[in-house]
Amino acid sequence: MSTEENKAIAFRFFERFSASDIQGALDTMTDDATWWIPGKKDRSPSAGLYPKDKIGRLFHRMVNALEGGLKMTVVSCIGEGDRVALEVVSAGDLKNGRQYRQEYHMLLEFRGGKIASVREYLDTQHANDIWATPLAGAESGKVPPGIGQA
Repeated sequence: MSTEENKAIAFRFFERFSASDIQGALDTMTDDATWWIPGKKDRSPSAGLYPKDKIGRLFHRMVNALEGGLKMTVVSCIGEGDRVALEVVSAGDLKNGRQYRQEYHMLLEFRGGKIASVREYLDTQHANDIWATPLAGAESGKVPPGIGQA
């Protein structure tokens, strides 16, 4: 595949994710694709390297915790060979009232016209504050818990 075709697939992934079409987004990935999220597991529950099935479960949990999904917008994109680097911003409102506004740098590697690996760089403190830190009253079961691990 050409670099331009890889860029188009990357944009398609984020368009599908933004439409809460998680299966459609996953369909842009190889069966053995991996997704890496930075951080230390003890401080950031979603940190680590995920196979496609586990990142899919994490995506579903995220979307289910949001009022209207997570809108992801590609700000810039460059590519060379089988690699595409993107700046992405996202916005979503959780059902518990919190607002998730994130900025990312993503490095995608392609194989055979599909995404084979993703390295996601983001503000892990903001992600932890919004998704993993309990709200006051959460112990009573009135507020959905954070997404934690996939």
